[in-house]
Amino acid sequence: MTELHTLTIHEAQTLIRQKKISPVELVDACLRQIDIGEATINAFITVTAEQAHTQAKVAESLQKKFSADEMPPLLGIPFAAKDLYDTAGIRTTGGTSYRANDIPTEDAEVVARLKSAGMILLGKTNTHEIALGVTTVNPHYGATHNPHDTSRIAGGSSGGSAAALAAMMCPAALGTDTGGSIRIPASLCGVVGLKPTYGRVSLCGIMPLSWNLDHAGPMTRSVLDAGIMLNIMAGYDADDPTTVNAPLQNYAKITETSLKGVRIALAEEGYMDFANPEVASAVRVATSVFQSLGAIVESVDFNWLTEAARANGLMTPADGAAYHQARMNATPEVYGADVLQRLRTGAAYTSTEYALARRTQTETKRRMARFFKEYDLLILPSTAVAAPLIEGPDAVEQAKLLTRFTAPFNLTGLPALSLPCGYTQKRLPVGLQIVGAAWQEKRVLEAGYAYEQATK
Repeated sequence: MTELHTLTIHEAQTLIRQKKISPVELVDACLRQIDIGEATINAFITVTAEQAHTQAKVAESLQKKFSADEMPPLLGIPFAAKDLYDTAGIRTTGGTSYRANDIPTEDAEVVARLKSAGMILLGKTNTHEIALGVTTVNPHYGATHNPHDTSRIAGGSSGGSAAALAAMMCPAALGTDTGGSIRIPASLCGVVGLKPTYGRVSLCGIMPLSWNLDHAGPMTRSVLDAGIMLNIMAGYDADDPTTVNAPLQNYAKITETSLKGVRIALAEEGYMDFANPEVASAVRVATSVFQSLGAIVESVDFNWLTEAARANGLMTPADGAAYHQARMNATPEVYGADVLQRLRTGAAYTSTEYALARRTQTETKRRMARFFKEYDLLILPSTAVAAPLIEGPDAVEQAKLLTRFTAPFNLTGLPALSLPCGYTQKRLPVGLQIVGAAWQEKRVLEAGYAYEQATK
């Protein structure tokens, strides 16, 4: 039998509903894997083993009591939450020193929804401090190491979530994404990460970085699992002014769908020149898979997205500086050097520079809306390179390198999925990014699932 800690959400869900495994067995298997790997990987800031085991016993009693149809949809499935999500009775640090002992009294809306669906929290994952960075080399809680090569970064800012998944510590995790913070670590760690449309998932109870660019989304080990998670997470929240009451689909029902005639654009024509040759090659090979499945793939000039990435790169630290203004001015020493540098850079931007970035945002949104009248999907690398070494360029330089292909879709708020599409010669994962029109998460997931099934 497959080792329990390696099960996907869908596999575990099926076995629990069939009463072939118990939630206690599954949770204990994941906790053992955390015990084995955590000293090396450092994926977690806080592990909630005792609470998780108690909740697993409750889930096990419900499993015995109910039929499969009566059970909550994700009964007994363990998950980890990036340490930006409020968790009642469990500290939420935001990766900072000044919140090291902050214990919320309520769960973030997304956490509450997942718990209501039967999921069990294993702990809070490491993050780049205040989510303002892409390395998860945290001065307060240590660096998270990439399970594929522990000398390398896991990416960020949701690096702990991605590393925990790659190290088989949990089947599901939560991330946030302001310039690529779900998709970058998903790419570097060889897992799946989905940034939904802006407004699709509530941000209530999540420590903000940018009110204009933040997204919350699922991180998993398969595309199907990302859909299963999104199905619980998505939906309007009256307490969150960013959410939109847009129609929902059943994202848990991602099945093999024909791609015959689907129009896919490959962001090439010079734009992929920014990518490492091994990364670019893997993405081009992936396009041939889509073609073999019947899709029509065309190379399109997307060099103009470079300006969108720049605008996102300006707005992110500027918005972060607004949120952290009082503390940054009063006690700057509480921040790590790289984060303080970025906050001060953000605070120094003029209102004119910010206004021009917002204008770029408006223009890019309109241009992408027109683009998706002609094409169904856009594919490009998730990151320009595979995982860099921890001992390398500083976090500010890494951000410029790793957000180039992700940041434009925070600016536009479009749904974007990262999934593995191969390895470099050093056996480091390469991520493929699939982008869709606003509110078209299911189309993006179906395309990713079709690719995943075709390539295994």
